[in-house]
Amino acid sequence: MKTILSVGAALGLLCSSVSAAARPNFVVVLIDDMGWGDFSCFGNPAARTEAADRLAAEGIRFSQFYVNAPICSPSRTALTTGQYPQRWRIHSFLNNRAANQRRGMAQWLDPKAPTLARYLQQAGYATGHFGKWHMGGQRDVGEAPLIAEYGFEETLTNFEGLGARLLPLCDAHDGQPLRRHALGSDLLGRGPIVWMDRARITEGYVGAAIGFARKAAADGRPFYINVWPDDVHSPFYPPKARRGDGSNRALYHGVLETMDEQLAVLFDFIRNDSSLRTNTLVLVCSDNGPEAGAGSAGPFRGGKTMLYEGGIRSPLIVWGPGWTPPQRAGSENGRSVVMAMDIAPSLLALAGVRVPDGTFDGENLAGTLLGKSWASRQTPLFWRRPPDRPGEGGENLPDLAVRDGRWKLLCEFDGLSPQLYDLDQDPAETSNLAARHPDIVRRLAASVRQWHESVP
Repeated sequence: MKTILSVGAALGLLCSSVSAAARPNFVVVLIDDMGWGDFSCFGNPAARTEAADRLAAEGIRFSQFYVNAPICSPSRTALTTGQYPQRWRIHSFLNNRAANQRRGMAQWLDPKAPTLARYLQQAGYATGHFGKWHMGGQRDVGEAPLIAEYGFEETLTNFEGLGARLLPLCDAHDGQPLRRHALGSDLLGRGPIVWMDRARITEGYVGAAIGFARKAAADGRPFYINVWPDDVHSPFYPPKARRGDGSNRALYHGVLETMDEQLAVLFDFIRNDSSLRTNTLVLVCSDNGPEAGAGSAGPFRGGKTMLYEGGIRSPLIVWGPGWTPPQRAGSENGRSVVMAMDIAPSLLALAGVRVPDGTFDGENLAGTLLGKSWASRQTPLFWRRPPDRPGEGGENLPDLAVRDGRWKLLCEFDGLSPQLYDLDQDPAETSNLAARHPDIVRRLAASVRQWHESVP
């Protein structure tokens, strides 16, 4: 397979300072559209997510973990590249060709972007992606790069990527025969397609991921695996036994619990293999907040597409018994502020992979993820609202947001209509303190506007 060097690869500067035997395996589970409060271990009283709960009981829960956008494609781009997604002209969900062009967006993630997978692959890792991609190859954009071109040896995706795909068969809850529903992906070619009951697709991803991990282990190679399910993105198709009263929320809880059971097979595979258990790090999070009327943002304001906490704060569970202190098992880290783009530099540091300075906007917080430090990001966190999501019912959603320490400011592109919240005292963003702290408003507005003007 032809490897496309990233901007940050810099011709041979990659090297490993950790022996192959000591390098950890990584599994990153990124769940589509799941709210901060949806796992029962994060307070959901209406659903039981036993697999996630057990992972949290043996690992660490992070309650101040943020994604880089309140919508899928830019959020995934940030985790993949370790950079603000706006650098690559991905600031909302990738749609069809005309809609992308109209919104000033790229058609796909530029293969020249630095990627976590490519860095690890060049350092000898086996790399696999199983699940939703949504960084190119969706709708009518059939000439996008294959996922393999971003550093993955084996891939299996859904209708929002190219290469081998599992496409959904859905019954629309009406008792009729299953029907194909793939938004044109089946017409794009570029890889084999298997049609599968929508309620079992995560099971398919998990099976492929386990097979890939087994082969990597047999070959004596550490692995990096993405498992990115999209069950809890609407419309919802749980098994019939889990449809409850048929309401949107009941269907949502049905797919949430079904997904959790299917992921349990992957978690148990790692947990029950002594060598994998002691040398694998599993991270589980969501790509953005929940849709209205479906998932739960817990105590936070807002949801998907919004820059309030409910749209950008995600649950994060980190599990790695061989890497985290035993006394931290089952604990919560409610202090450390971590962003999704910090994952790439952090995992590369744990793998002993060096990259040129300045490659990432993310910061190395490996010690925090392992429970050996309480460090937070040193630089502020910035967000820009997806431009095609201004709000519903006449609501004027803020265009920009910045968090710096305890303070969070939301404002318009010109810095007007400021909302200032003290997240230490008011994480639900109920009391706007802008009028009381004009100096803080001016400082934060200037910083977020400067950032906004520095990226496409």
